[in-house]
Amino acid sequence: MMKDLVLKNRSYRRFHEDVEVDSQTLRELVDLARLSASAANKQPLRYMLACTKEKNELIFPTLAWAAYLKDWSGPSVGERPSAYIVVLADKEISANFNWDAGICSQSILLGATERGLGGCIIASVNKPSLKQALNIPDTYEIVFVIALGKPKEHVVIEPVPADGDIKYWRDAEETHHVPKRSLEDLIIG
Repeated sequence: MMKDLVLKNRSYRRFHEDVEVDSQTLRELVDLARLSASAANKQPLRYMLACTKEKNELIFPTLAWAAYLKDWSGPSVGERPSAYIVVLADKEISANFNWDAGICSQSILLGATERGLGGCIIASVNKPSLKQALNIPDTYEIVFVIALGKPKEHVVIEPVPADGDIKYWRDAEETHHVPKRSLEDLIIG
């Protein structure tokens, strides 16, 4: 059921790093993005795949993790992603690509979830450092990075509390809590 897939598709930030995600799986996930809707069907997005220790080590230090968790600097060794998809926009094709990036990334993450994987879209990227580390040509703009792997954390959805605080948080058992607004709060009229 689609709702079950969406409920399982959380932003995971800790992974079983030793569980590999191979290049064929990454290609299959990007194929889901390829088949997704694109504004004016321009298809300006391109994808750089990483699933080797060497390439992953170039990407990891360029990322910032979980801004609401002030006392956590990101996953430790052994909990880092097994793979990444760097989402790029070909500026020669289109300067307007943000909606494509959202649509395609959701397709990638739903596909990952269906395969028992999880991920996180990371927009807080040191783009100049990543561009240099991966030798990304100037034609491409880094949109964000999708971290992927076998989730190591438990994420629960709960109602937004009475004070309206929507910030995610972790409890003493390291369960990741994500407050979500009610359906009634979202539908107007």
